[in-house]
Amino acid sequence: MITGIDHVVIGVRDLGVAIFAYETLFGCKASVRDERDGVATAMLVTRNVAVELMAPIGESEGAARLHAAIKDGGEGLKSLVFTTPDIVNAHRRYERVGLAPQEIVEREGWRSVRLDTARTRGVRIFVLQRDAPLDAASDAAVAGLDHFVVRSGDMDGAASLYGARLGLDMRLDREVAVRRLMFFRCGDGFMEVARDEAITDGKDRLWGLSWRVADADAARARLTEAGVNVSEVRAGFKPGTRVFTVRDGTCGVPTLMIEPSRQRD
Repeated sequence: MITGIDHVVIGVRDLGVAIFAYETLFGCKASVRDERDGVATAMLVTRNVAVELMAPIGESEGAARLHAAIKDGGEGLKSLVFTTPDIVNAHRRYERVGLAPQEIVEREGWRSVRLDTARTRGVRIFVLQRDAPLDAASDAAVAGLDHFVVRSGDMDGAASLYGARLGLDMRLDREVAVRRLMFFRCGDGFMEVARDEAITDGKDRLWGLSWRVADADAARARLTEAGVNVSEVRAGFKPGTRVFTVRDGTCGVPTLMIEPSRQRD
């Protein structure tokens, strides 16, 4: 039912500041801006996923929820939106596997459903069907999302949710040093679930994003020239990859830039 990641939602306090930060990070302009129900949004679209920046600006119920989410965990990743070609059948499946989906919401150009957060281990998850794909920025300096990271204190529970119930394709389950890692295929990208023993409340945490770039050295030089604090380029976890960390200008999202190896899974 899930064929990829449509977009991730980043909650921010100041939309203008966030737009500037992500336009700098991606090297392209935000393509869609909107204000609805006390929430202002902007979207930047890469080849395989979009980033939706979302800031509260009013006193609506939606704005209050976003204010509370930012107050609770600071700016950062707040929701994950998967894509499906058939929202009706997806809704039926999630009812059958006990994820208690809400009613399907229809808007111009798309339909979506939210899964019960108590059943998705505390992560806000939506599944969305678009009438047509988003137009990716042709001048973006990032090639797309390589993977996003979820931290979990219960890896078996996470495997059950993301693999068995959501139906994602597990590609790796391995102990690395003292940490267990799982990787699930999500269309052209991956979901990484990392064990975090400090999490004891049974709720997983949306954590970080890793973006693909064609040349890590060139990407680092571009961001450094723009005044962004970045690490040195180093060897990545996967053999043949080269990575560097973006230390600021990400609205609270731990961010890695990765030059992929020539051989992909």
